[in-house]
Amino acid sequence: MSSEDLSLVTQVAVFHNKRAFDKLVMKYQSLIRRFFLGQTLGDKQLSDDLAQDTFVKAYTNIGQFKGLSNFSTWLYRIAYNVLYDHNRCTKLTETIDQPAVVRRHSEQADSGLRMDLAEALAILSPAERTCITLQLMEGQPINKIAEVTGMAESTIKSHLSRGKQKLANYLKNNGYDRK
Repeated sequence: MSSEDLSLVTQVAVFHNKRAFDKLVMKYQSLIRRFFLGQTLGDKQLSDDLAQDTFVKAYTNIGQFKGLSNFSTWLYRIAYNVLYDHNRCTKLTETIDQPAVVRRHSEQADSGLRMDLAEALAILSPAERTCITLQLMEGQPINKIAEVTGMAESTIKSHLSRGKQKLANYLKNNGYDRK
């Protein structure tokens, strides 16, 4: 963990320094929003809402950060839990005919590439999408994905393998074939 992050976390945890927390938010908000954009298939409003929930939870629980991992890994873990809670609540209220994610996707798809990427991610299971997003879009190594998700590294490797194969097949079947 960087000494700057450690200093900022300490200022927030010990002195409740909101400016120090603002610096952490500024540093990590794009990472967290990008993670949620991948998970919500491009729903910007939902991604912003989930990111805000993540930072609120981080602020209220910052005293529990022990520095055993990077601050970003701890923050991703909170984001993963926020997403899990959201999905659990959403699953209870979705209609069977048209899941909320499909409705949001159809309302927000405004360009061909974004729509293709969202559709490609939509074919993945939630676990595959999380692993793919964290590795390919966020550049997280498998051991960090394991810390964030609580999954075994072998399980993550399986999700990545299946997810990459599904994405490759989808893209090939939709005109993105390498020649």
